[in-house]
Amino acid sequence: MIENEIAVRLGFFFGIFLLMAAWEIHAPKRALTVSKLLRWRSNLTLTLLNSILLRLLFPIAGTGMAIYAQNKGWGLFNWIETPSWLAVIVSILLLDLVIYWQHVMMHAFPVLWRLHRAHHADLDIDVTTGARFHPFEMLLSMLIKFAAITLLGAPALAVLIFEVILNAMAMFNHSNIRLPAALDQGLRKLIITPDVHRVHHSAISREMNSNFGFNLVIWDKLFRTYRDQPQAGHQNMTIGLREWRDTAICCRFINILIIPFRK
Repeated sequence: MIENEIAVRLGFFFGIFLLMAAWEIHAPKRALTVSKLLRWRSNLTLTLLNSILLRLLFPIAGTGMAIYAQNKGWGLFNWIETPSWLAVIVSILLLDLVIYWQHVMMHAFPVLWRLHRAHHADLDIDVTTGARFHPFEMLLSMLIKFAAITLLGAPALAVLIFEVILNAMAMFNHSNIRLPAALDQGLRKLIITPDVHRVHHSAISREMNSNFGFNLVIWDKLFRTYRDQPQAGHQNMTIGLREWRDTAICCRFINILIIPFRK
């Protein structure tokens, strides 16, 4: 599985992406307010750019970092003898916690928020928003991930599973899909559903600064950042940033790249 990392990750990415895209057409939660062609073209071009940059700058990727740390004897699970299955499970949970706190910090510090607002400036939210991040944020995120993998001594298998889960859940919980109410209520006891994460993309500040998780909902509940529903309801809530409502600024590829440098 590790030997075929790229094939595994690409297979899951395209599989989940196509599933969510089809689901959005069949059962959308909200009516889109901006041209889907414009947004998808920009968001997917950004995704492609990020993929190329990360592969060029970090050719070993997360699993490669895990193998390197293991060979060097770095990190918790390379110091303490632990059953492999337990090391995998704990590593996945702790990496998820790291991503939660990384997300919180992206909102808490102005210099980081400048990068992260490229993600929040999208005027609609759908499956492509889940991969819409500024290249500088992606590079910083990879460095944080490398540091976490090294400190944990996370097994390569755990890193691969975590990466697949993270990408799949980002696409799932950003999707503009309608889940039956009972299913949503059941799922949100464990994971971040689209209705949970959509609150985080509200233009209202207190809602935007809630529901930071991408995968497990426990971190938001544990650290009191969980918000059940948007004030205006999912159909009437405003997506994006209150200060930027211009389609050209928020949804054109070149302008998305410039967002961190705007006042």
